[in-house]
Amino acid sequence: MNRTDDLVVIGAGPYGLSIGAHAAAAGLAVRVLGRPMESWRDHMPGGMFLKSEPWASNLSDPAGRHTLADYCAGRGLVAEHGRPLPISAFSEYGLWFARHAVPEVEERTVTAVAPHGAGFRVTTDEGPPLLARTVALAVGVMPFRHYPRALRALPGEHCSHSSGHRDLGRFRGQDVVVVGGGQAAMETATLLAELGARPRLVARAGRLNWNTPAKPLSRSPLRRMRDPHSGLGTGWRNWVYAELPGAVRRLPAARRERIAATALGPAGAWWLRERFEERVPVLLGHRLLRAVPAGSRTRLALTTAGGEDVVLEAGHVIAATGFVPDLARLDLLDDGLRAGLRRVGTGGTPELTAGFESSHPGLFFAGLLTAPSFGPSMRFVHGAGFAAGRLVGGVRRRLGGRGPLPGSSRARSTGTGRGAGYPTSSVR
Repeated sequence: MNRTDDLVVIGAGPYGLSIGAHAAAAGLAVRVLGRPMESWRDHMPGGMFLKSEPWASNLSDPAGRHTLADYCAGRGLVAEHGRPLPISAFSEYGLWFARHAVPEVEERTVTAVAPHGAGFRVTTDEGPPLLARTVALAVGVMPFRHYPRALRALPGEHCSHSSGHRDLGRFRGQDVVVVGGGQAAMETATLLAELGARPRLVARAGRLNWNTPAKPLSRSPLRRMRDPHSGLGTGWRNWVYAELPGAVRRLPAARRERIAATALGPAGAWWLRERFEERVPVLLGHRLLRAVPAGSRTRLALTTAGGEDVVLEAGHVIAATGFVPDLARLDLLDDGLRAGLRRVGTGGTPELTAGFESSHPGLFFAGLLTAPSFGPSMRFVHGAGFAAGRLVGGVRRRLGGRGPLPGSSRARSTGTGRGAGYPTSSVR
């Protein structure tokens, strides 16, 4: 009989790895499936920097022994407030965390998740299906890449998403239009210019927003009270989003949806501004109407706020237009299972309990899909600690509510996982 695990975590980015660390420490029989730090390693161009502060970018283990600062200190790297850290260093930190805080990650691609008895059957691209009592989907952002409607029919040689490039050097000497007005658009355009391409940024907004330089951590008590630091920036509103996701969840659904869609909107990092403005021409207040191939190039039809028509041609178009969470894009979920999930308000994301459990018992979610439930911190690495601890608590409550499934590892053993564990009965 196949082994049945307590928890299968699908995804090995910051959220999946953090959940794996908490689950193992709790003594659960857990498997983590996916390529560790895949989005960071494979879908971000070389030369990018982490936008969040290093102290707000930790993956989470219950004992807090595997922080980004700990990793950097042992390697001669600087992880300090107000100093951007290369994405490559953060990716390596994630791999280090996976080796030291998480059971061995299995680099298998999950192709299907379906109900199976009182649990789930998880099908992968190799080997027999896995059986699990509970499943946590921590699939990151890649399934939710968003393209403006006008670009969706373009073939791949004419248009790509900003997350589709590990090396932007292929565009050296080319005209490239970057569509978008946030950090991904501005940093992509800057890197293109620095690599010898000729980028131009096109944005619907009438102005670009820039974050201000980081305020010192050491400030007077009055200043800290008026404008507190948080993992999502300074200010009381950001502090609430960062530190009280559970409180955000208790708001009405319509308000949560609005917060998830509008809070912490597109803005460039302060340390990028000079590099960007020196090199990248910008068309602001321009809406994209149509895009068609013109031989080997792409022709874009735009309109200004005043109704003026503008036509551009480029060798390639990069859509730096973010990610839109929607259950409909999770093809790996069984159709009936997905269709039966309760949604937040009128949107396409799952309504979740305080323990990140969906309306289908035993199916949990983490990361971007949970932002309309718990707020904007779930769009950032900073939210991984809150999500991992609460989600594993939810898993343990679910497992405690019924006996072991036939053949489950819990029916055969009560041993704990790797790491400094705590009794499996201690959390309710």
